[in-house]
Amino acid sequence: MSPKNLNASNKTHKFLLNQLKDKQTSKIYKKFEKNLKLKEDFIVAVSGGPDSLALCFLSKIYSIKKDLKVKYLHVDHKLRNNSTKEAKFLKLLLKKLSTNLEILTWVGKKPKSNIQSIARDKRYALIINKAKKLKINNILLGHHNDDLIENFFIRILRGSGLNGMVSFDQRTNLSNINLIRPLLKFSKKNLEHTTKKVFKNYVEDPSNKNDEFKRVKIRNFIKNLELEGLDNDKFNLTIKNLKFANESIKYFVEKNLKDNSTITNINKFVILNKNFFLQPEEVVFRSLTEVLKAVGKKYYPVRGKKIDNLIYRIKNDNSFMTTLGNCVIKKVNNSVLVSKER
Repeated sequence: MSPKNLNASNKTHKFLLNQLKDKQTSKIYKKFEKNLKLKEDFIVAVSGGPDSLALCFLSKIYSIKKDLKVKYLHVDHKLRNNSTKEAKFLKLLLKKLSTNLEILTWVGKKPKSNIQSIARDKRYALIINKAKKLKINNILLGHHNDDLIENFFIRILRGSGLNGMVSFDQRTNLSNINLIRPLLKFSKKNLEHTTKKVFKNYVEDPSNKNDEFKRVKIRNFIKNLELEGLDNDKFNLTIKNLKFANESIKYFVEKNLKDNSTITNINKFVILNKNFFLQPEEVVFRSLTEVLKAVGKKYYPVRGKKIDNLIYRIKNDNSFMTTLGNCVIKKVNNSVLVSKER
């Protein structure tokens, strides 16, 4: 990167330029810039881990080069006694980039079970709400290639289908906000190198070592597979091939949604006609999942077994009304009405 892109007279810019003298860090940034290709202002969701802090560094340089505004947000879940102390420490770390970290706090009763999943949903809700207030449509997330592999195995344990196993995309959309994962082609090891060089420190989340959580168990399982010869490059090729097959199915799902569903803005519900449920089983399953996600405004879909049970009722019961995924589902004659649950 040349002084033409970063004004070397500025202390922060000098610091950034100096970090890029490291060959590996420079190589990582070039790959990051090539992957991101973003021309609009954005938000960076900061957890405090090495992957997240690497994203802070890389995105700061990107914002300067592209003359974009960037906001850094951290969610204090208040799930641990020292979470607020960690948030303040993280705020101090980002001062190295002359960056102000805004801390969002999860206020309210905390769950006693399914903690990580509920905390994740709350984190997305808080950051997306802030993005809308700031009128910024892009949020960068720190997920990397190791997360992609972990997600694959977690979805297998849940009994997910093809779409679930390969759904960790670089770009997704939630509530009209773009969620962007520019680090999916980077390993955690490479990101740790960048963070240690730039910040010399990062926040250690103790839950990452607590094997009571499913994700930690999966992480340890993958480590054992690596000792047995798991090849990440071949694994990523398998994911890529599965995604090609998945895109074919998506085409028919989109066609089903277009041809056999009607959105009624006046009454704010979706009508699914009889033909909606006469498509191949996988197409019906995914189509209904997408409707419930959109109407219920949920980032993660309803679990597969519950969708299967709902489809069975729709095909076999003459009429009924039930709730699922923040939605009210009502069958009337041969049509199904889906509206948001109040």
